Amino acid sequence: MAMTLRLTDDQTEALRQRAEFEGRSMQQIVLAAVDEYLARHAAEEEVLRLGAKSRERWRNVLDRLGE
Repeated sequence: MAMTLRLTDDQTEALRQRAEFEGRSMQQIVLAAVDEYLARHAAEEEVLRLGAKSRERWRNVLDRLGE
């Protein structure tokens, strides 16, 4: 899928310089950033899901500890 990404002039220049420094294309860097973002948020969602599951599993124990 193609999309248009609008960056400021400063962002474009910083990305261009980073790409040149790393010997990669600007597109490769943006794709890596998107992948990292998605992976980080997927991990955060998994932690929240597991936390909720554990809270439910141990609800009785936690309630008794709170008394």
